Amino acid sequence: MTDTLSEAVPLPEVAGLTEEEAERRLIARGPVEEQQTSRSLASIVRANVFTVFNVILVAFGVLTFAFGHFEDALFIAILVANSGIGIYQEWRAKTALDRLAALVAPHATVVRSGEARSVTVDQVVEGDLVQVRMGDQVIADGVVHASEGLMLDESILTGESHAIPRVAGEEVRSGSFVAEGAGAYVVTAVGKDSYAHRLTETAREFRHPRSPLEHQLNRLLIASVAVVIPLGAMLSWALLERQTELNEAVTTAVAAVVTLIPEGLILLVSMTYAIAAMRMARRGALAQQLNAIESIASADVICLDKTGTLTQAALRVVDVIPFDGVERSVAEHAFARYAASSPSRNATLEAVGEHLTLTPEQVTAHVPFSSARRWSGITLGDSTFVFGAPEHFALGALAGRVEAEQRQGRRVLAIGTTESALPRQVGPDQGPPAQLRPVGLAVLAERLRPDARETVQFFLEQGVQLKVISGDAPETVAAIARDAGIPVGTPLDGRNLPEDPEELRRVALEATVVGRISPEGKRRLVEALKAAGKYVAMVGDGVNDVPALKAARLGIAQGSGTQMAKSVADIVLVTGEFGAVPAMVAEGRKVLRNLQRVAKLFVTKSAFAAFLILTIGLTAQSYPLLPRHLTLAATLTIGMPGLFLALAPSAGSWNVQGFLREIARFAIPAGTAAGLGVVASYQFARNVLDVDLIESRTVAVTVLIVLGLYFIFVLEATGRVRGRWIGALCIAIFALYWLFVAMSATRGFFELATPTVAIVMCAIGGSAIAILGLALVDERFIPGRAFARGDQEPEPAPAEGSGASQPVP
Repeated sequence: MTDTLSEAVPLPEVAGLTEEEAERRLIARGPVEEQQTSRSLASIVRANVFTVFNVILVAFGVLTFAFGHFEDALFIAILVANSGIGIYQEWRAKTALDRLAALVAPHATVVRSGEARSVTVDQVVEGDLVQVRMGDQVIADGVVHASEGLMLDESILTGESHAIPRVAGEEVRSGSFVAEGAGAYVVTAVGKDSYAHRLTETAREFRHPRSPLEHQLNRLLIASVAVVIPLGAMLSWALLERQTELNEAVTTAVAAVVTLIPEGLILLVSMTYAIAAMRMARRGALAQQLNAIESIASADVICLDKTGTLTQAALRVVDVIPFDGVERSVAEHAFARYAASSPSRNATLEAVGEHLTLTPEQVTAHVPFSSARRWSGITLGDSTFVFGAPEHFALGALAGRVEAEQRQGRRVLAIGTTESALPRQVGPDQGPPAQLRPVGLAVLAERLRPDARETVQFFLEQGVQLKVISGDAPETVAAIARDAGIPVGTPLDGRNLPEDPEELRRVALEATVVGRISPEGKRRLVEALKAAGKYVAMVGDGVNDVPALKAARLGIAQGSGTQMAKSVADIVLVTGEFGAVPAMVAEGRKVLRNLQRVAKLFVTKSAFAAFLILTIGLTAQSYPLLPRHLTLAATLTIGMPGLFLALAPSAGSWNVQGFLREIARFAIPAGTAAGLGVVASYQFARNVLDVDLIESRTVAVTVLIVLGLYFIFVLEATGRVRGRWIGALCIAIFALYWLFVAMSATRGFFELATPTVAIVMCAIGGSAIAILGLALVDERFIPGRAFARGDQEPEPAPAEGSGASQPVP
């Protein structure tokens, strides 16, 4: 692949449309369809309403209305309320994200009435002359008018991984990005007639698959369906064989099967993601995918681009050093001419131009800078300049000075002249023209961001590996990394990455600093880390970071970065502060820990329902619980505290990879013990004490609620202070239940009996059987043991590729 170079083509004398003509065309065209910056409201409604479990629940609700009592269809009202809350919360998060997304929305530089100006995408009209440079997004279809080494990344549209040269007269399409060079194109199609209205969705087609937690939840739902179908069939067959009265059969089937379904779990997860994303938006971080909040918590390796992440984006010129035999003023004048006249701007040239000002000159030939070649060139009149990395020049006595400056973390660039003409065809790895006469060196310094050291220390304490990969010299990168507190070891030269996949994997795992690495090298390094089982996040802001952002499991772009980087990233740091990432990690890990604990409550309910079906549902005994009882118990012990607990501060262990196994280890014994306690107390009250059915069911409901609150206390009381708050919450919920029992209206609605000594004693006995049984089986069900272990659960070893498993205060 070669770069096609055209001579610099001046803009037309009548540069672009006039303001009046652009306004007329804008009115004639009408508004452009608004681009989606987050999930649409229709998508949110579908995700919260049309689920497999909701369909099952609605079907049972219809049966209950038709053959049972409307009170036993109360779970439908809860379903509607939960869906409504979920829709509202996600809509609130959507509006917050949309407002934040407006700050990073793509803009275009159009030339109107002879002046360049920045406009939003919806203000671009057919006939506009749009200027683009490296990193810009092509926001409309058009025809190239001027090309100065213009190379487009069209991978979003065509799947082609290499940049494609575009010269005057060739077509460009929205959805592509400027990988190198600069140019201008005349817009031929906007809105529905182009690719622009699909840009947001198309730009992310290649992003990573679902997050680890989403995979585990999908497996949990499949397992739930696999249990519901056979148990539901067994119960239906038993009811049919006993020729149970239709009303009673429907009530029993609804009570049994509905309890098997963890219907609120997925809703809780989506709501938690949405609220977490909204919290991040307030901190200036735009989550372009909701699961990114969780993914960042799973990352165990973060690859960083040095410039703009550890260091501030702006550079400053520290010194200009002339070569032997060259006056300092001559060297400064060469740098000033180049910085003032170069058509392709970047941070380096902006810094030089700010330090050494001069009037721009006419450029007759230009080779734009390429991170792969590490040089650029321009021809000004009779002079041809080459500007780039110092290794392209014969440094002579200045070699030691260059090395010393780079060891201090400074960037050194050289400029020289040549009698040779700039090549019209420039290969991606081609060196500069021969017979270079070096003129001078420019020493530029970067400053660490104020929060860089603190942020690095946070990640190191959390067991997250940091790897700095940059196109600068390895010594320069190492100096900055060392200053930020990152263990460096031996810096690696990215030009020497091994070709063998196994060797590359070993090098990727060992190296913490890689310099002189190309964009393709960054991608290979990230992919090697992924192949080694690491969950990799990539932080970058430039076009050279885009391949690595695409390859990583999580892409994070700086808000001050290029449009291309922001478009492909999962998270955009709108404020550009890398120091915002630790808060996101803490938020994500809190979500993981809390959802893992709350999920145990949902699955415990399912295990309890399975136990009841197998012990009583298949017998001729009356079912111990009505659907309304189960709705009441689930609301008080799961629904009400669930969202609060999922968003509450937390500390302790987490391990996404062992998610289902950890849930099963808790839920199966807990659900079985709860079933044992409910069945024992119900049978004793019904068959030994000979109390009536309503009183026996009151015993069963009371035991179920007591045990549900006990499970909350066991799971959530992970410290003495937190234990007091959780204990108070459980007491308040039980008091609310007792209020329902005490009030005649609610007592009658739920078919509960006034508490008697027999009811209370049976409830205490049934609860004690379950709690003592669990305590004998597993010490995790003894809250006091959790306090004795240091106020939190022990840390499991992190599963490979699942992310670091660390506590976050």
